[in-house]
Amino acid sequence: MISRTSSMKLAERVREGHLRAIARLITRVESRDPEVRQAMAELYKSTGRAHVVGITGVPGAGKSTLVAELVQEYRASGRTVGIVAIDPSSPFSGGAILGDRIRMGELVSDPGVFIRSMSTRGTLGGLARPALEAVDLLDAGGFDVVLIETVGVGQDEVDIVRAAHTTVVVNAPGLGDDVQAIKAGVLEIADIHVVSKADRPDSNKTIQELKVMLAMSLEPGKDIWRVPVVPTSSEKHSGFGELMSAIDRHAVHLEHSGEITERRRQIALTRVVKVAEEIVRDNFVRDSRSQTEELLKMVTQREMDPHGAAVTLLKAMKEKIHEAH
Repeated sequence: MISRTSSMKLAERVREGHLRAIARLITRVESRDPEVRQAMAELYKSTGRAHVVGITGVPGAGKSTLVAELVQEYRASGRTVGIVAIDPSSPFSGGAILGDRIRMGELVSDPGVFIRSMSTRGTLGGLARPALEAVDLLDAGGFDVVLIETVGVGQDEVDIVRAAHTTVVVNAPGLGDDVQAIKAGVLEIADIHVVSKADRPDSNKTIQELKVMLAMSLEPGKDIWRVPVVPTSSEKHSGFGELMSAIDRHAVHLEHSGEITERRRQIALTRVVKVAEEIVRDNFVRDSRSQTEELLKMVTQREMDPHGAAVTLLKAMKEKIHEAH
């Protein structure tokens, strides 16, 4: 019988930068293995050094190609990169989220790059629940930069802004709805706007529209970050160095302005709320038949309103949650 390496032993190897240990702990996090919790709590103390960059945008905007090109720039600068790619289906299923596997071949074989695709599993907001714990593992493992690539954007899919230090929104000319989506509420979440496929003749129109909208929304103040618009082209391999420089400038701005403190607080808040929601949801599903049947009957018969039933249910769950966690 092959003995199973404990999560605490794997955590020690993660701190030493062992990629297999990182991969194995991510798998345990995804499978919700209770044994991994203590190891993750210990590893969390070793996080906070990596710069976390969220990359999002409408489907078809070229996010995956951009990630591949941007990673090449980071590697040329001597930095290591971890990638958490959020896949709307199953990990590494047909049409993997990071695009053409041939194009990614060089990155996969690079020991300074770690790539993990994760399923959303129905999670709203564009982030899989274990995604931020995967970021922790990459951070604790010594990666300089961690990129989170999300499924797409929309008014209900802006969780990335509460999970990353720098948010990059990718747009592309000719998609029709891209600038409309920005007008609908995505404009303000970007620290950097990218117009991909900038070799196309209609790209200038998208670039100018973005710049006009950003100028109209600009607030006065000398410490205000002025959101840049960076054109990129994978066909010409251009603009990706400029994008890396823009991300670096934003990181410096966060430190000098003190805004990084608030960003970290927002990330911590997101983490705590997500975990709390998951604990409550899990307890509800597990106990739904035995504990809630009477409450549901009372709500159905109009003897109790939904809010009152929810409060009663949460009070009943409180002791079980404390016992379990």
